[in-house]
Amino acid sequence: MPHIVVEYSDTLADAFDRQGFGTALHPVVAKTIDTAVAGCKTRFRRVDEAVIADGAPHLAMIHIEVAILSGRDAGTKAELSRAVLDVARAHVAPVPGLTVQTTVNITDLDRAWYVKHEEATPQSS
Repeated sequence: MPHIVVEYSDTLADAFDRQGFGTALHPVVAKTIDTAVAGCKTRFRRVDEAVIADGAPHLAMIHIEVAILSGRDAGTKAELSRAVLDVARAHVAPVPGLTVQTTVNITDLDRAWYVKHEEATPQSS
């Protein structure tokens, strides 16, 4: 926790520095919601087909869902959404003729039902 899922238009495949985004984002998220970077997980889903607004080909999107354990107040969630948006914008290079809509949504994982198991596999010699 937190779990971060990023969907992005296929037209941004070369312009969106996903590795840089993830590694820059995790410390920001950890600091904002007071958690450990080690628990952050980000998955990327390239969207090969989407209709944005009127379907014009010059439109692209990035949508970021951040799921965090419940109990954070509205101010913390608002701060987190703005911070995630800032990090995302810093990791997308301009593409001539393309307009990119970037959105962020923060959701709660219910503390009563969320479970985690972590097991290290010994390294072979």
